Amino acid sequence: MKTLSEEKETNDTGLSSVSSSRGEYHDNIPSDQTNGDNMQTIPANEAASLSTDVIINRIDVNPRKGLSTLEAQRRRRIHGHNEFDISEDEPLWRKYIGQFKDPLIMLLLASAVVSVLMSQYDDAVSITVAITIVVTVAFVQEYRSEKSLEALTKLVPPSCHCIRDGKLEDFLARDLVPGDIVQLSIGDRIPADMRLLEAVDLAVDESSFTGEIEPSNKTTVQQPPYKNGRLTTHKSIAYMGTLVRCGRGKGVVIATAEDSQFGEVFKMMQAEEAPKTPLQKSMGILGKQLSFYSFCIIGFIMFLGWMQGRKLLDMFTIGVSLAVAAIPEGLPIVVTVTLALGVMRMAYKNAIVKKLPIVETLGCVNVICSDKTGTLTKNEMTATAIYTSDFKYAEISGVGYNNDGEVVCEKEEVRGNSHPSIARVVEVGCICNNAEIRNDVLYGQPTEGALLSLAMKMDLDGVRNQNTRVMEIPFSSETKWMAVKCISHTSNSKDEVYYMKGALERVLNQCTTFYHHNNKILPLTEDDIGKYAGEAKMMGRAGLRVLGMAMGTDPNALSFVGLVGIIDPPRPGVIEYIQTLLGSGVAIKMVTGDSVETAVAIASRLGLYAEGSRYMAGEIGRASCRERV
Repeated sequence: MKTLSEEKETNDTGLSSVSSSRGEYHDNIPSDQTNGDNMQTIPANEAASLSTDVIINRIDVNPRKGLSTLEAQRRRRIHGHNEFDISEDEPLWRKYIGQFKDPLIMLLLASAVVSVLMSQYDDAVSITVAITIVVTVAFVQEYRSEKSLEALTKLVPPSCHCIRDGKLEDFLARDLVPGDIVQLSIGDRIPADMRLLEAVDLAVDESSFTGEIEPSNKTTVQQPPYKNGRLTTHKSIAYMGTLVRCGRGKGVVIATAEDSQFGEVFKMMQAEEAPKTPLQKSMGILGKQLSFYSFCIIGFIMFLGWMQGRKLLDMFTIGVSLAVAAIPEGLPIVVTVTLALGVMRMAYKNAIVKKLPIVETLGCVNVICSDKTGTLTKNEMTATAIYTSDFKYAEISGVGYNNDGEVVCEKEEVRGNSHPSIARVVEVGCICNNAEIRNDVLYGQPTEGALLSLAMKMDLDGVRNQNTRVMEIPFSSETKWMAVKCISHTSNSKDEVYYMKGALERVLNQCTTFYHHNNKILPLTEDDIGKYAGEAKMMGRAGLRVLGMAMGTDPNALSFVGLVGIIDPPRPGVIEYIQTLLGSGVAIKMVTGDSVETAVAIASRLGLYAEGSRYMAGEIGRASCRERV
């Protein structure tokens, strides 16, 4: 077993070396970029494999002074603004004319023209009025929806902290260009694809790409190109549209707008042609059928008149009159007004519908495939259970990063140190923690936010301020735990105490004793470890993520204090919505990257899985379907 002291030795010297990774770059690059011809965007996969020296030379920028204003303007003329062109602005008259492309509308227009030629002005006027009502209502409704969407995008324009002319200033994200140096801190939305030059405890929420709630820890170390397209493998790249959960960093912009990884997704979406809705398909078929039957009627009437020796012009006139009469000019009005009423009802539900026929499409849905993280769940972690080292179990209520809820053990509410063994678990989770909660907003990793809100529910969130942190060893994929060394302000003893949290089996490896509620420290036996592992397995089957907690003065002989079960809770109202949809005959499929056990547990909570239901598991392209007996 690798000892904690050995872990520290492998991480060079002290806290700064293990909690931060900095790219090395030279300071002899000119501040005025005159070699702009070498400037180019660099794909994320390629940039991840290059050193920071190579990147800043290729992108042609001084990493400490940034671009000059003139150089930034020159690059913007080449690359354009850092924003997506959703669509070309069409004049209003062209948008209005576009409403006439519907097959049934075109058939009614033809009928109106024929009615005028045949001097049937009453029919021509009625058909024209019907067409005008239909086209105008659809145009006005869609125009209002477009303006509402435009207004939403302008409410809070994204901004960033950028170094220009040697000064750190706030800029609109749309003004960034390749080569800009951007500073990152907790809560920042990353404005463009960036190659990281500095990363200090930097963790980024990439759920907008991967769907995974766990933030990706970032570094400046170059990596070999990855060929299967997994974005999370590029630890040295910060992707446009992702969110900084904790730490800080600095990066150079390597791609903006449509050249970014997010832009690649955008271009694929734009290349897809919008499919016709069921209603549009039905109306198209109806228009073609009416046209066909109209010509058949005209031909049949003319044939009968020719057989009877009548004038063909008279027969043609009669046939056309019958054909025009067969066209339901009121149908488009009924359909359009009904759809417009549906759009208005959706607006009352705070949903904007851009195209009228989309409303009808919602009623035709019979299968919904939904992502789990952030859609069915809240994309935030919440502690729901505590199991202490002296085998006590406590339930936790409330959701969100706040103090709403309570901790209950044996039907008794737990507050402060009323239950010492439970308090020890909560204290470790609060002290061994880098997150902050301000005004119910989390700044940090969701898992640590869950532990901090748990401390708030027990009025123990102030315990972190009663300790001075001397050293931190951050979580890594190798150790699977995080530890801090602190000195207490309130204790008479000035001993340095280690606090550790992480994967249960790894934490237990560092423990030789366990804490008892009578302030006793008892030897940790194999039987005790088996009980803790069994409880952790039960929590895992319930869909909980389990964290073990320990503390002590000897980093290689800690005292185990307990474990905490954490879950990403369902969004409010989701369970009711699911039941409504299932009752309406709509099948719902949950898509997630979780393990089978966790996925089944969460689906059961949501009412999507019952004993005997089927699920599909495995890698894409090699998935297997299994039936649970």
